[in-house]
Amino acid sequence: MLRVGIAGFGFMGRMHYRCWKDIDGAEIAAICDINPNIVEDTKKGGGNIEGAEEQIDFTGIELYTDFDKMLADARLDAVSITLPTYLHPECSVKALEAGVNVLCEKPMALNAKECERMMAAAKSSGKVLQIGHCVRFWPEYAKTKEIIDSGEYGRVIAATFQRLGAAPTWSIDNWFMDEKRSGGMALDLHIHDTDYVQYLFGMPRAVRSFGAKGPSGGLIHIVTEYLYNEDTVVTAEGGWAMTPGFGFEMSFNIVMEKATIVYDLTREPMFKVCPADGEPFTPEVDEGDGYTRQTAHFAKAIKGEKIEAVTTLEQSRDSVRLVTAEKESAGKKEKVSIE
Repeated sequence: MLRVGIAGFGFMGRMHYRCWKDIDGAEIAAICDINPNIVEDTKKGGGNIEGAEEQIDFTGIELYTDFDKMLADARLDAVSITLPTYLHPECSVKALEAGVNVLCEKPMALNAKECERMMAAAKSSGKVLQIGHCVRFWPEYAKTKEIIDSGEYGRVIAATFQRLGAAPTWSIDNWFMDEKRSGGMALDLHIHDTDYVQYLFGMPRAVRSFGAKGPSGGLIHIVTEYLYNEDTVVTAEGGWAMTPGFGFEMSFNIVMEKATIVYDLTREPMFKVCPADGEPFTPEVDEGDGYTRQTAHFAKAIKGEKIEAVTTLEQSRDSVRLVTAEKESAGKKEKVSIE
């Protein structure tokens, strides 16, 4: 039985709780959060996507307010790091050095240097470190990569991705809105699509970004063109500037030589392939969501089971590098090359 801990029990911590509850052969042994009233405060909810709304049963779970003490006393096999981004490197390295496998939420860290530190700790410890780029595991996104890689519909001509919502004001002391702790909208929200672009097409040679700033001076909306050598137009748009009544939307349109692939939460059906010849259809996809599938993948990895490489630490680091370049491009209002 895998003994699992969760560090940070806000919205994403509760999401990981739900996912671990569904993993055969795993038990949630410990939860760590600095809030001493976590049992009561968990009932308040918060978040921008469904999946973390269930009531939490704390029976049999050891509660900690000190991460080091949890590592020392809870006898964990694995831990989910669902803390503010600036804490990812420190806590991941501590866990790995303590012999605990780590599933760390995205983004990996605030900058590439800290990512490298985490990678070095994973290598020296021999333990598994996986970064939670859940979109790579999202059934419709995974199926789309499979379709593109098959070559059945020719090459990609153009692709556009969107991820839009209101500012995430539900976080404790509003840490999401503090770029020094979260990296801001581009690194916390937009990186989902940046990482998926890298997953589909590899690293671009350059990025050209345009951004809008909020009252605090930080980016609240960004549009990026990812520049590749071939004649393909790839763009992604993300933002926290929508009003609360807008809700949350994530979507993409991928134009290929012989088909268009569409995914949009607001459409019915929300996922379909529109071939040049024949009627539109919705492909069969795996059950579950990206969160459950990435957790299952991680659990198999730490059990030593043979799994397909869906994400690597180098790619997680490179997604941070890409977003850093995007922010630089938006600030300078010019193209930025990727080394």
